[in-house]
Order: sequence, then C-alpha cells, then structure tokens
Amino acid sequence: MPVRRAVGVLAGVPTGVAGLGWVCVAGAVGGGRARKVTAALVELERMRLAAWYDHPCGGGRGGRVYLGLRGAVGALGGYLAVAGLFVAVLLLHGGVVQLVSGDADLVPLEFPGVRLTGSSWAYGLGLGTVALVLAVAWSAALIRLERRLADRFVGPDSDEAMRRRITELTASRSGIVRAVDDERRRIERDLHDGVQQRGVALAMLLGRLRHAADPALVDQAYAESRLLLDELRDVAWRVYPTELDSAGLRAALAEVAERSTVPVTVDHALSGRLPPEVETALYFVAREAITNAAKHAGARAIEVVLRGGAGEVTVTVSDDGRGGARPDGGGLSGLARRVRALDGTFAVDSPPGGPTRVTARLPCV
Repeated sequence: MPVRRAVGVLAGVPTGVAGLGWVCVAGAVGGGRARKVTAALVELERMRLAAWYDHPCGGGRGGRVYLGLRGAVGALGGYLAVAGLFVAVLLLHGGVVQLVSGDADLVPLEFPGVRLTGSSWAYGLGLGTVALVLAVAWSAALIRLERRLADRFVGPDSDEAMRRRITELTASRSGIVRAVDDERRRIERDLHDGVQQRGVALAMLLGRLRHAADPALVDQAYAESRLLLDELRDVAWRVYPTELDSAGLRAALAEVAERSTVPVTVDHALSGRLPPEVETALYFVAREAITNAAKHAGARAIEVVLRGGAGEVTVTVSDDGRGGARPDGGGLSGLARRVRALDGTFAVDSPPGGPTRVTARLPCV
C-alpha cells in the first residue's frame, strides 16, 4: 500500500505540470475544444486518485480552478517529496558505505558554546533517517491535501451525492435480505446434517432397547444423547452466542479463540460496551475470518485487533496462511453486506501466498 501511494505522488508531478500548463494557455484556446481538454485532464486526475490513492471522486464538477490548484500542489509538493527521498537515500547510502568500509572522517560541528565531533557515517545515517521521515510525513500530508481538493472541486454535487446514497441504501437493504436467507440456509444445513442425524441414530437405539434391554445399547444411547446436546449447543453458538449479550465482545471473541483449531491472539483495546448492532457485526466479522483462515488458508497463527477512535471502531483479522481469499465469496460477501448496512467499510487484502488481512470499520457514536 505505501508503494502505491508513492507511485501516486510521483505520477502527480507530470499531471500537475500538465494541468498548470493548460490553465496558462486555455484562455487563448477558448470554446468547446478548451472545455474538452479541461474535462480530459480532470478525468485523468480522477483516475489517478482512484488507482493509486483508493479515493474515487467521480462527479459532474471540476474545471480550470481545480487544475490550477491541483497542479501547484502536485508539482511543488511532488518535487519536494521526491527531493527529500533522494537526499535521504543519498545520505543513508553514503553512511552505510562508510560504516562497512571503515573509511570515515571525523566531522566537527560548532554551535554557540558547544563543539561536537562525530564520525561522518553516523551523521549520514542520522540525517538520512531524519530526511526519510520528513519525506514520508510530507507525502502523507500531500495525499490528504489532494484528496480534500478533489472532494471540494471534483466530487459529486448535492444531487449526485443524494442519488448515490439512495443507491447504496437500496443495495444494502437487498444485501441484508440475501444475508438473512443465506443464514437460514446454513442453519437448515447444520440441523439436517448434524442434529437431525444424531436424533435419528438416538431414536433407532431407543427402538432397539424396547425389544432388548442390552446394557451396551443403553450406554450407546446415552453417548448419542450427549453428542446430540453438543450438536445443539454448537448450532446455537453459531447462530448467536449468549456471551455477546451477557459478557460482551471480549468474552465472545475469547470463546471463538478457544474453539479455534488454530492459535488465535485477540488484542482488544476498546473501552466499555458498544451498541449491540456494532458488537454483533464485529463479532461475526472476526468469527467468519477466523473460520476461513482455519479451514481454507492453512494458517498457523491468527491475530484479531480491535481499535476505536474518532467516532469509529475497527476490527482487523490477520493470518499467515496461503492467501488468495476472494472478497466475493459467500462468507466474505455476506460480511461485507452486513458491515455496509451499518454505513461501514469492509476490505480484504489477500495476495497469493499470503498473508491475509480482513478489515472492517464501523461508525460508533
């Protein structure tokens, strides 16, 4: 992800220069041709923001004012970011070379009342690290500024935003209906394949006991009844855990970790209870991601991290499995519908070879 952001900053330099250049000559061109070129350059910026910053901002607005501001920010800010990164790499490279070769000089530094003498490789590594940190921080600030400019000048107007919101609500409502139907089908399969089969076996054993009072059959019937109760408890737990209401999210996730066949670490950093619908969504996201990692990813360790702040709560489930999880799969797509129905965001990062990271963010006031 940081590499993509860096590429986006670098790509913003030539597009910014092109935008500034066009703003300077667009008045002389005039007419429909000028509007077409302006629209094409604005569309190019939209594509760059969506591709490298994951910030879609399609809309009907945008013009030379945006191109001028974005061009100044992109050209100057991108140049400073590239220059800072170049200086950092140069200093770090020189410091490492001198440290390895042993060919370093003593460099005196004099300040009012203070005189310091240090090795040139130490200065190189120290100043290079500072330059690298400053370049990264500047690039992050530049990306935030570009996003704000895009939202202000290129984002959808109020009517377009309202239409999008209506579309999202309609899709989330349909998604919830599908998720409920999928959950009912899963419960039916669990009851048919597990509980019902146990009940049939128990009934057959009791029927045999009516004709032959065999102690071995009694023991077998008793064992089947215990298995039947375990199956019922397991199905009830998969439908909805009672610990979530009585003891809270921390206790419910602790039980998920205990039941998992793969070691699970839960880092719960939330203070107090959350709204019930938020806790339920976070619980099911974590449980489904843990189940997928244990069954399909060949994971050896799973980590669940819960964080809160700025009016939202985030759950991230990471595993060291083989990766390749599909966001459009049955389980993950159902979780995405559940999260989006609460105005949250859901993301799956699972490159081939792993690792896999499932993240859900939910508003929490």
